[in-house]
Amino acid sequence: MALKNYLIFDFGASSGRAIVAQFDGSKFKLEETHRFENKPVYAAGTLYWDILRLYFELKEGISASVKLFKKIEALGVDTWGVDFGFLDKNGKMLSNPHHYRDEDRTKAAEAVHKDFPPEKLFELTGGLIMSIMSIYHFYNLKINKAIELPNANKFLMMPDLFNYFLTGNTFNEFTDATTTIMYDQKNKKWSDLILSKLGVSKDIFPEIIQPGSKVGGLQKSVLDELEISNIAVIAPATHDSASAETGIPLIDSRKNWAFVSMGTWLVQGVETSEPIINLEAFKAGYGNEGGCEGRNLFVKNINGLWIIQQCMGKWRKDKGENIAWTEIDKVYPLAKPFDALIDVDDPVFLPPSTDMSKVIAKYCKEKGENIPEGIGPVARCFYESLVLKIRFNVEQTEKLTGKKIELMQLVGGGTNNKLICQWIADALGVIVAAGPAETTAVGNLLMQLKGTGEIKDVNEGRLICCNSSNVIVYEPKEKAVWDAAYEKYLKIL
Repeated sequence: MALKNYLIFDFGASSGRAIVAQFDGSKFKLEETHRFENKPVYAAGTLYWDILRLYFELKEGISASVKLFKKIEALGVDTWGVDFGFLDKNGKMLSNPHHYRDEDRTKAAEAVHKDFPPEKLFELTGGLIMSIMSIYHFYNLKINKAIELPNANKFLMMPDLFNYFLTGNTFNEFTDATTTIMYDQKNKKWSDLILSKLGVSKDIFPEIIQPGSKVGGLQKSVLDELEISNIAVIAPATHDSASAETGIPLIDSRKNWAFVSMGTWLVQGVETSEPIINLEAFKAGYGNEGGCEGRNLFVKNINGLWIIQQCMGKWRKDKGENIAWTEIDKVYPLAKPFDALIDVDDPVFLPPSTDMSKVIAKYCKEKGENIPEGIGPVARCFYESLVLKIRFNVEQTEKLTGKKIELMQLVGGGTNNKLICQWIADALGVIVAAGPAETTAVGNLLMQLKGTGEIKDVNEGRLICCNSSNVIVYEPKEKAVWDAAYEKYLKIL
């Protein structure tokens, strides 16, 4: 068949990309056409997403892609989860969406837990119970008598907002809705009890649609502004973690496999047929998120590359130059192994920091660990600790599901770090299949292909992904070394 072009927008917490996938019927090739920063903005004590700038960049990405590839069959948008905005009765956005790291969201936890203790929230929704989730911001708006709630006519998650700007149509896409901790995943509906406590009407929630749904074409104002022909808009799994999981090039479906999506957040988990909602899962910090075609993702979030990204910001500022990640990759393997370890999920590492290395040093001092000094030791401390956290979570997953993990699939930008991939294989003692880095974009593409009738389901799409991707397989080599380090790590936890 002739090549068909699909436009993918992948908005991450620190940057975004427009990518065109050229599909020939059996494999695809990806080409980035536009990249941009995603910088939140502090204003009057609140941390916001700069959504209008992001929408501007989205339109720039459309223009650049059409200029390069002429005809575009469809486009799809995925973003991070949990954040949202409202439209008023006239279809106007009421406020810039707040950033999930805004401190007021965390402050609302006491009010949320007074009505719904974390265990009860998990029982009602099955979701990951973290203070960044949407329900905490809803309570913050309620406590502060914000104008949004009484004037809200439509509730839209971040990707839903972008799709509204593009098409004029409103809907809630399923995978992102499950990150709100207001959606009852067992009964597949918004929780009546939670909405009642919030004093929020069900009427503000539009229709929930599934990944692969066609949601419209570009509205006339967009076509006229960009001077382009119409493009179909398909909703992929709009939550980027669900898109990343969808795009996994599964190398052996006969094995019990798990996955880690390696980005600013690490999302680690397994596919299940139904949500797992019990006390043991809650106590272990697990939750459920929606996947494609009825799949459930039983997952745990890890405060991932965010920590090293924060360190990098300080290192670049101190040096007065844009240090490349490849420079970090050269120095940290030279540092002393397992000299200092941290729990990457400790709350002290969650907020933005002007000097994350200092936060790490303070933590290590309090725990009686050696204090890492310099770029190499700090980076090695972080990466080794991250690997050990992944192992800890694998052991928990095995207990909760009753299945031994035989294969680990790593996806996302973190797979570019080959030493970390090898360390994960060593620490787990299982085969690790790593790549591609752009798995979120691939998952986005697969649902566009389904929405336009090119493939019938995710399984067919994953075979195409295997045909199209460079997957590197890592065999475990030094498990005994990591076993010893793991015993030390457990004492820190």
